[in-house]
Amino acid sequence: MAILIGEYECKLDAKFRIMLPSSLLKQFSSEDQFSFVINRGFENYLNLYPRREWDKINTELLKLSEYHKKSRDFVRYINNGARQLEIDSNNRILIPKHLLEYASIDREIVLFAYFNKVEIWDKENYSTSVKVKPENFSALAEEVMAQINTRNVNDQNR
Repeated sequence: MAILIGEYECKLDAKFRIMLPSSLLKQFSSEDQFSFVINRGFENYLNLYPRREWDKINTELLKLSEYHKKSRDFVRYINNGARQLEIDSNNRILIPKHLLEYASIDREIVLFAYFNKVEIWDKENYSTSVKVKPENFSALAEEVMAQINTRNVNDQNR
């Protein structure tokens, strides 16, 4: 799977469908262009995963102990409301109404593609989210990116 990139504005039609932009679809492998899974995001947005990427996530979740309450809660939350979606002949997907309500999606949408998924945001909520900038982006980058360097050093020392 290629790493997805881009920000795309679209509109929800009267039947709760969105047309996936062709420039976004071209980034998916031919096997990943037709079957997706949608679920709730960590904040008020939705995640759209190619089915194979969703299966990888669930393979990782299988490693969690079902005897640990926080693990059970996390698995339930991640899978709560998740649905498999098929793309139609017009490159549209139908978003379930309960997920639209969760993400407060009205009509205008932003698709924010990164890594292995596409976040689906209400346009106004997305604009508000990206306007909030950390006070010191340099300090945030240092803290977050240091995690990568520490992990790489630990991996090399094994």
